[in-house]
Amino acid sequence: MFTIESIQLAKSKTKTGADFPNFVKEIKAMGVIRNDVYVMNGMAVYFGNDNHTVESAPAYENLLIEVQSSPEDFKAALKIHQQGQTDYQTFCREAAAAGVEKWVTDLTAMTVTYLDASGHELLVEQIPNC
Repeated sequence: MFTIESIQLAKSKTKTGADFPNFVKEIKAMGVIRNDVYVMNGMAVYFGNDNHTVESAPAYENLLIEVQSSPEDFKAALKIHQQGQTDYQTFCREAAAAGVEKWVTDLTAMTVTYLDASGHELLVEQIPNC
């Protein structure tokens, strides 16, 4: 079974959005089947088989999640992050400003779904190179 320490080690290798597919590949090999990340403070929950879960501590001070979401602003922020032009903290601030409350990584479907505070899907993306 995976531990929060093993996941954090894998995450430490992820510097920008361009590194995300390798992180996904690594945690999937550990047995992670889903990962929820909360933009407000960077806390993440990792789910495995047999109801195995681990939770990270908050990663940063609370961010204000905008009530009015902007899928266009978020897509622009995500694009530059995936190109390696922003770090994780910058991406999270931009996601919060665009109204993203959390994202859900489904390692079975190999998708990431970005949700606003009302639970509406702002974007669903296929994870590349996995």
